[in-house]
Amino acid sequence: MNTLSHYKYVFQMQFLRNAGFLVFMALIQILISIGIVIGFTYLIPNPDTHSILFLATGAPTIILIMVGLVILPQQIGTAKADGYMEFIRTWPVNRSVILGADTTMWLIISIPGIVVSSVVAHFMFNPGYDVSWTVIPALLLIALTSIGVGYGFSYLLSPTASLSISQVVVFGALMFSPVNFPMDRLPEWLQTLHEILPIYSMAEVMRASLAASTFDATLGNYFNLFIWCVLGYGGAIFILNKK
Repeated sequence: MNTLSHYKYVFQMQFLRNAGFLVFMALIQILISIGIVIGFTYLIPNPDTHSILFLATGAPTIILIMVGLVILPQQIGTAKADGYMEFIRTWPVNRSVILGADTTMWLIISIPGIVVSSVVAHFMFNPGYDVSWTVIPALLLIALTSIGVGYGFSYLLSPTASLSISQVVVFGALMFSPVNFPMDRLPEWLQTLHEILPIYSMAEVMRASLAASTFDATLGNYFNLFIWCVLGYGGAIFILNKK
């Protein structure tokens, strides 16, 4: 059986196992995305177009962070506790095929939230989108980085530890990461930390793709995401291959 057939059957297996949960999580992502675009404006007195644009371009990034760094590790922790992870290791397929099929599934559930948040922001606030041709590659790079890092630490750590990290990530991403506000509002030590971690680069790449005339991303942002993506998937494949 070739790689494409393996991929198809693994995807079907994973999708059927998680179908009900995935539909529910897709709806949750839609609500979260709308909440960020609309709800966060209530925290800003008389929000101007620039502030709205930060929220409108930040919501898709938050969705991808939530999927890859919060929901996915929780699911893997449950799979470990149920013994499903050990069952996966018995499958006669390449480990990269398993990760590829899973990644496709998580990408699918993130799309509705991204689309809805962008449409709602456009018709309610007209923030000034200027969509670049890089939007699809940028979305894929951000999604793969988020999912890859989520795989990496959730396969490496115990379910309790990965759950704890995912909770720290969601709190930090919403409150202390320059996704919905400019980087210069943070203290210098936190700015330095974000130059290393992938969340700031995710936000920069997303903004530069959705509002190209207002924001731009550096080559360093793309390189940062690429490194984290490789580390995440590489670590996950290594752990899956361990006997």
